[in-house]
Amino acid sequence: MSVEANLNEVQSQLPQGVTLVAVSKTHSAEVVMQAYEAGQRVFGENRVQELQEKYEALPKDIEWHQIGHLQKNKVKYIAPFVSLIHAVDSVELLDVINKEGAKNNRRIACLIQLHIAEEDSKFGFAYTEAKKFFEAYETSHYPNVLIKGLMGMATFTEDDAQIHKEFRTLKSFYDLIKETYFLENKEFNILSMGMSADYKIAIEEGSNLVRVGSAIFGSR
Repeated sequence: MSVEANLNEVQSQLPQGVTLVAVSKTHSAEVVMQAYEAGQRVFGENRVQELQEKYEALPKDIEWHQIGHLQKNKVKYIAPFVSLIHAVDSVELLDVINKEGAKNNRRIACLIQLHIAEEDSKFGFAYTEAKKFFEAYETSHYPNVLIKGLMGMATFTEDDAQIHKEFRTLKSFYDLIKETYFLENKEFNILSMGMSADYKIAIEEGSNLVRVGSAIFGSR
């Protein structure tokens, strides 16, 4: 199947209100253009250099998302243009994003990453750490950061019940944080859960932003 056919197939399965991030990492600008010409405008990359190169080469109405673990020393390269940083997994990283946002005279939109999987290889705040962070956030000084919501990656497993449970727990935490700290803030509105293998489960559990790569572009 073509990229356009795959994209249409994935889009047809998304309820209204769920945003699709087409994960284009390792795929060429030409392949990205196939999805662009089919109407896709939101793309995700996990390598900063590749993200920079594609930003420069491709149409400027694309919304570029930085997904995956982001090193602090790489933030400066994407700070001028990135639309959303998905995986803020430490206060130290948020501090750097805030500084780079100030240098570029913009507020950089971010998601706070929760460690919801049983695997140690995944990054993110533990729930207790995230709760402490949000308790202090209102009095913290982050004028150049815009926290848009939360994200989490489930355990890589074929046990659907476990994936459901991990996503459900994160949705409950999202609801708690929104109700407690962002009730009047319409901009805190993203719960990012789900990738090619588990996005349907994620949507069932309340995700409104999914990251899909191989189901659109094929395996790398």
